[in-house]
Amino acid sequence: MEQKNWHQWSSEALLERFGVTREQGLTDEEALKRREESGWNELQEGERISPILLFLNQFKDFMMLVLMGATLISGFLGEYLDAITIIAIIILNGVLGFIQEFRAERSLRALKELSAPHANVLRQGIVKNIPARELVPGDIVLMESGDRIPADIRWLSTNSLDVEESALTGESHPVGKHAGVLSESDVPLGDQKNIGFMGTMITRGTGRGIVIRTGMDTEMGKIADLIQNTEVQETPLQRRLEQLGKILIYMALGLTVVVVLLGILQGQPANSMFFAGVSLAVAAIPEGLPAIVTIALALGVQRMIKRKAIVRKLPSVETLGCASVICSDKTGTLTQNKMTVTRVWLEGRSLEVTGEGYEPVGNILDQGAPVDLRKDQSLRRLLQISSLCSNAVIYEDDPEKRGRRKTKEEAAQVGPLWKLKGDPTEGALVTLASKMGLSPATLSGMYIRDQEFPFDSKRKRMSVIVSHQGGKMALVKGAPDMLLERCSYILWEGKVVPFTGTFRQKVQAANEQMARSALRVLGMAYRDLKPAEGQDNEDHVESQLIFVGLTGMIDPPRREARDAITVCRRAGIKTVMITGDHGLTAEAIAADLGILPRGGSSMSGQQLELLRDEELEKQVENIYVYSRVSPEHKLRIVKALQRNGHVVAMTGDGVNDAPAIKAADIGIAMGITGTDVSKEASSLILSDDNFTSIVAAIEEGRSIYENIRKFIRYLLASNVGEILTMFFAMLAGLPLPLLPIQILWVNLVTDGLPAMALGVDQPEKDLMEHKPRGANENIFARRLGWKIISRGVLIGVCTLGAFWLTLRHAPSDPAQLVKAQSVAFATLVMAQLIHVFDCRSSRSIFHRNILQNKYLVAAVLSSIALLLGVMYIEPLQPIFKTVPLGLREWAITLVAAGIPTFLMGAGSVWSTKRNRRSNGPRPFVTAKSTNIRA
Repeated sequence: MEQKNWHQWSSEALLERFGVTREQGLTDEEALKRREESGWNELQEGERISPILLFLNQFKDFMMLVLMGATLISGFLGEYLDAITIIAIIILNGVLGFIQEFRAERSLRALKELSAPHANVLRQGIVKNIPARELVPGDIVLMESGDRIPADIRWLSTNSLDVEESALTGESHPVGKHAGVLSESDVPLGDQKNIGFMGTMITRGTGRGIVIRTGMDTEMGKIADLIQNTEVQETPLQRRLEQLGKILIYMALGLTVVVVLLGILQGQPANSMFFAGVSLAVAAIPEGLPAIVTIALALGVQRMIKRKAIVRKLPSVETLGCASVICSDKTGTLTQNKMTVTRVWLEGRSLEVTGEGYEPVGNILDQGAPVDLRKDQSLRRLLQISSLCSNAVIYEDDPEKRGRRKTKEEAAQVGPLWKLKGDPTEGALVTLASKMGLSPATLSGMYIRDQEFPFDSKRKRMSVIVSHQGGKMALVKGAPDMLLERCSYILWEGKVVPFTGTFRQKVQAANEQMARSALRVLGMAYRDLKPAEGQDNEDHVESQLIFVGLTGMIDPPRREARDAITVCRRAGIKTVMITGDHGLTAEAIAADLGILPRGGSSMSGQQLELLRDEELEKQVENIYVYSRVSPEHKLRIVKALQRNGHVVAMTGDGVNDAPAIKAADIGIAMGITGTDVSKEASSLILSDDNFTSIVAAIEEGRSIYENIRKFIRYLLASNVGEILTMFFAMLAGLPLPLLPIQILWVNLVTDGLPAMALGVDQPEKDLMEHKPRGANENIFARRLGWKIISRGVLIGVCTLGAFWLTLRHAPSDPAQLVKAQSVAFATLVMAQLIHVFDCRSSRSIFHRNILQNKYLVAAVLSSIALLLGVMYIEPLQPIFKTVPLGLREWAITLVAAGIPTFLMGAGSVWSTKRNRRSNGPRPFVTAKSTNIRA
């Protein structure tokens, strides 16, 4: 069906356009014909890759191919243990990658589950209950409270119809629907009040509508198409590791060839040099790097679970650590998704209401002092109307019953969780009255409801008639502009007086002031009914009313979100609010949370629609709030930020957030309020829906990346030292300082447990005081390349020096050569094991407690034990061509092994002191990351 601005069409024009009548609907034959043209009313899936092909695709990675080559070389050398280990690493990475991609494809299937399974449709004058997938454009559908809308529908008639659209539009409360015509052509989704959208839920009332769009043509279908066609971004970690792998391979192979050729030119046996060269190549390529990265990420995932963040994709942990922008949904993420009355106006007084959410705990303050309800009859009347003119129920959900705490003591510390059944606006009013002891249960004995006139989108009012002390009373609440015209009197200083122009101006001024503060305002009124008055006529009942006052409510910000946003700002991370709510409300919330700074801008969806992508890229850096946006707008915002070089984290909980969540560098879904669609499209799920958990995840992500850099620094410096030991020996015309079996043993002893222990190292204290690294930052940035080369050169020189000092006493004696090779072997191992402690700090070994990481200490001790084993256990000596060392040899070994680390460390300390003397004392910078981490 061709897309039209259906909200501008009248009911009669729609019926004529689709060739259908209100009373008869379509015939079965016409429905079948249209289904052949439009297809089934369901969301289509794109072409799916078979699981087998998906699994095989995991082995096309460049590093994977190199590892397979290393497996063949290790097998050729008879190192079957190495070959088996490498094969296990390859399979492990392939399985993990397959699981991640397979789960990512489930997002569309979760979206399909939001489609209504059945629908009541009018066919040939008879109401039939049919599968929703059989609906076609032109079908007349009948809907009532509790139904999920099965397709995009243009309402033909409504009766007090409210629809929950938060999953699609981000609105924080149900939207009233009507069957009228909207004159403007460009109307945002949230303002299309005469259209019902597929997948949204009716919360109140009834309606009859005509199907205008089905399947992939619906707004939900557009989201499904966006999800299908959104490319999954390669993570910074994946890009860096691929870059690192290529550099390592080319350098290792190049240097190995040089070493082999030099050895042959020096007169070394070609066969011996070939095996030495192959051993160097295997040792130089850190085949355990992907496994160590995976283990580091997996351990980080376990730590993040304890911090309320559930990771669905391992690389996303590191990606979040370099996020420079967090695009956050407002409702339920930065706010509590619980409407709360914060202001009451009556008799010219503006009263403050304390307490948040639906918990009936708080007070009403007049200039900071609690109001005495016994003396304030006007306030008592307003609270009675709030409590009785409502159908909402708030109830206590015991945390002990929820199973969130194991003991009663723990449950008492947490307290009850108060939940709402019904409309959030009415829930806020019931909570307001309950805070002062006037809950519906308390008043039920004194006031008996006789009749109700439900809220109507045209009247914008709700009324109830109650019996009280032998008389009857009408209690009314509604939009102030619609309510004031029905009021003839006002309750002022406890007396009913005429509602003069002066009083009206005061009420209107108060209403405007509360609206400017982003509050949703409702007016309260009442009247006494005489026994003879007609009580079935709502127009009569809602006339000659006595105005009482105004209530202002808002979905309050999460208190802990303010601190989290402050930490983000200190860490150089920009927070952007993207919401479907109105601009005034969004700006007020953003300013309260500290998101919108002075000079910062906001933009509506309509304004964004007028911008080309190039114009949006120029303005996006100074925009902090986006309001009334559609799913396509969110996607454009994320991509504009990415094109400007940002690493973008996108949070959300609704279906409307899913495309942007998937397109972002890291998508974050809410675990409690989030839809299945948003969770399946995400990389990270917050189990507590708490923005603070994002900050904890960022800190964890930064820590993990720094740990990856630590063991890359350690592995490469060690490997450079091994290659240069052989290279310098060939240049100097010396015999081989290390045999092939010794090179492989060094690789096994030093590259395993110590490197893994670095992956779980504690972060440095100033981790969250630095700006996020750039998305294109080289893995060797921030002097890492210099540290690797300088330490590697020193390790190689010192190892060769220890070898020469031992050999020079009897260079032609074969026994002395074996002893010298044993010294070189021990020096190389000990140099690397000392160097591993230096890698814990970005400065030097002296800046951190070497005993802090107990796993690293245990790993180093176990590696030393393995070294001593091959040197002092007699059966192993012939295999590894080693001999026991004396005190002189051990003295040479330990001094030579310690020089690279302690020489560079002393230089770093001296440089730091010199900088402090020249620059003065370093300013003290505080960060709340440690508090959040605790």
